[in-house]
Amino acid sequence: MKAIAMMRVGTPEVLTLLDFPEPKLVTPHHILVKLAAAGVNPIDTKIRSRGTFYDDPLPTILGCDGAGVVEAVGAEVKGLRAGDLVYFCDGGLGQAGTGNYAEYAVVDSRFVAKKPKNLSFPESAAAPLVLITAWEALGDRARIQAGQTVLIHAGAGGVGHVAIQLAKNWGTKVITTVSTPDKARLARQLGADETILYKDTDVAEAVLDLTNGEGVDIAFDTVGGQVFWDTVPAVKVYGDLVTILEPDFSLDNLKLARKRNLRIGLELMLTPMLTGDVAGQIHHAEILKQCAEWFESGKLHIHLGQTFPLADAKLAHAAIATGSTTGKIALTIP
Repeated sequence: MKAIAMMRVGTPEVLTLLDFPEPKLVTPHHILVKLAAAGVNPIDTKIRSRGTFYDDPLPTILGCDGAGVVEAVGAEVKGLRAGDLVYFCDGGLGQAGTGNYAEYAVVDSRFVAKKPKNLSFPESAAAPLVLITAWEALGDRARIQAGQTVLIHAGAGGVGHVAIQLAKNWGTKVITTVSTPDKARLARQLGADETILYKDTDVAEAVLDLTNGEGVDIAFDTVGGQVFWDTVPAVKVYGDLVTILEPDFSLDNLKLARKRNLRIGLELMLTPMLTGDVAGQIHHAEILKQCAEWFESGKLHIHLGQTFPLADAKLAHAAIATGSTTGKIALTIP
């Protein structure tokens, strides 16, 4: 099969189209998927530039997100058969025999969900990682409740644009930060109640103005760095601040967060994959099943900003490196 391989750590130029053996079913729970599209995420670019999570030798196939057609199923697979259309987030972190920048992938059937009927394969492949991340951050970490007010950073980004929609589906008021008026319009189309142009405005002050000086119940940091620390005063006393990045303690400390009695949540949706937590990955599949229902009922949308052919994966990585992409990027696989 054809696949994009990471030959060594480096720039996007290290991504090369190569021939690999077609993967085989190994366990009774496995399915073989003929991939039609693969999502491209910032974690892919970080692995490419910094190294993989495993000691397995290079080259390796990247790509956590995939969507395609089931071609074969193991003896203990339940609820799936050849011909079913699926989407999932699994593999692509450097472990041999995994990765979705490829024509085929073998995946544990318990970790996949049937593809939303109204989404294309590229749209479906673009969705899993960001959906799971936003769901776990808001639902599992912050324990979101109807009637709350939520601040979501980078509301036109990959994670941010689905986080807005999940938060609205859960019955909350959403404030989001964006960089341009065009992105503000997109965020409002997706359901945001208020948008803040962070380049022109002190975000914490704007949030306090919008919440009568109280702050938000939940803040979701998808940017990291100084943004995490600058968000602390925008969260109400006893509120939640969840981040998908590791806080940089060289920039500040948690004194103000402690004074406000904030609950700090750290979200890394890759944890079940990295630790072999089967129950965690089954939970991910359940999230995707619920989201598929919301896609099909019109309560959820994926904004696919760009697509590239599989052979042009290096261009997709270069696009993410600009830091100015809107929504998600996917690779199409012939």
